[in-house]
Amino acid sequence: MKYFFCIILSMFFIQYSFGQVPKKMAISNSGCSLYSYCAMNFETSYSSDSSLMYISECVSGETNYGIICVKLKISTTNLNNAEQVLTAYLDYLKSSFNILKSVGYGKGLTLNNDKNTRGIQDYWEDKDKNNWKVKGWTNGNYIGVVYAYSPKELNEQKINIFLDGFRFPGMQ
Repeated sequence: MKYFFCIILSMFFIQYSFGQVPKKMAISNSGCSLYSYCAMNFETSYSSDSSLMYISECVSGETNYGIICVKLKISTTNLNNAEQVLTAYLDYLKSSFNILKSVGYGKGLTLNNDKNTRGIQDYWEDKDKNNWKVKGWTNGNYIGVVYAYSPKELNEQKINIFLDGFRFPGMQ
């Protein structure tokens, strides 16, 4: 019994000693949600095509975590078209975030193995030498761009939990 208790205690210690556990939070009243390592306060605004945007960023340690969730004014059921819109949006964000280097888009991703979604990822470096990893998701009704950046090397395993933690309305 003593041996069993030591194993359980060790597993508990290991789980919580490697860092934070992300918490699920609603992205304002969008219907979307996100698993995040830090609390986010969302601001809303409208894009140039009048799509509703929810934006937030927070800091945990030396890493900034951010989300831009867009409820598209003009939705589409054609996921190839939706992916093109997402690509154009990521291209726009590169200039907005002063990105100087890009590895290049990796396409063909699906969110949470949902065949009705499309995803794109990329690695960036900005003018301040911050390392970025960004993933964009779309289902034709929404775009979710989640990103993390830091002046240091990113912890891929931890960052991927955040980047893959975006959920569209109705997703678990």
